[in-house]
Amino acid sequence: MKISILTATYNRADDIERLYTSLVINSNSNIDFEWLIMDDGSTDKTKIIVDNFIKQGIIDVHYYYQENQGKMCAINNLMQYVTGDIVMDCDSDDSLCIDALSTIKKYSDKLLNDETVYALVFLKKNEKGKISGNKFPENCYRSDMFSLYFRDRIEGEKIIVFKTEIRKKYKHEIEENEKFITEARMYHKIDIDYDIIGINKAIIIGDYQNDGYTKNINDIFKANPNGYYEYFREILKMNLKGVTLKKKMYIYKHYILFSNLSKKCGAIKNVDGFINKLIISILWIPGKIKSKNFDKMR
Repeated sequence: MKISILTATYNRADDIERLYTSLVINSNSNIDFEWLIMDDGSTDKTKIIVDNFIKQGIIDVHYYYQENQGKMCAINNLMQYVTGDIVMDCDSDDSLCIDALSTIKKYSDKLLNDETVYALVFLKKNEKGKISGNKFPENCYRSDMFSLYFRDRIEGEKIIVFKTEIRKKYKHEIEENEKFITEARMYHKIDIDYDIIGINKAIIIGDYQNDGYTKNINDIFKANPNGYYEYFREILKMNLKGVTLKKKMYIYKHYILFSNLSKKCGAIKNVDGFINKLIISILWIPGKIKSKNFDKMR
């Protein structure tokens, strides 16, 4: 078994050595792995630092460069170089727990030997040991990514470890000239044919950076409205049975928001289902007013 770890990085020269050190520590587990880095147009010393990692020869590191196109495009482009049986993303400002790779190996049979499972989903924690969001209802919890967040009341960032042969069939779909889309858009499409297994064990350590995606989510929304419009439009085509009322309202409100930000014509007409159309019609005017105010935010 071999694990491929993918990192898309942009001007993270000050952070990436921490991730490297955690990988070196994990190399003591004697588990075969490779680290594939896509430099998304950095203007700092990222390449110099990574070249030093490669020269040290402690772990298997591969460096690639692209003009700035965004994280999702970087991960899409890295997938062609993956040689592991298992693949996962790790942000350049995160690090692996000291037993991350051995933990993945411990549960790998549940992923590799079951044709109906596409990923293991692990927890993430911060430096103080606090778990992001909450745990799964039980260890080895079987579900899908849509159900986890929209039906099962799971919250917080989770770490997804994919079966490579399935992951290579999909990619992050980015609209027009945008650079970002939520990973969930791809997950929901894999959900159609496969399941995930949730593991109540953290394998990644990380805190949100001030210049990270989560800290600047409003700016991301405004810069990438077409992708998010398509994401929520696709959700409204799904079976929403069992989805909590709170989550349904989240879906409706965000569909209206991104319909307006992306200036889509016939947004109500494009909605599937009578109930969905009715609720969105009722919410449309107040939602449009809020969208205009949102668009003015800086």
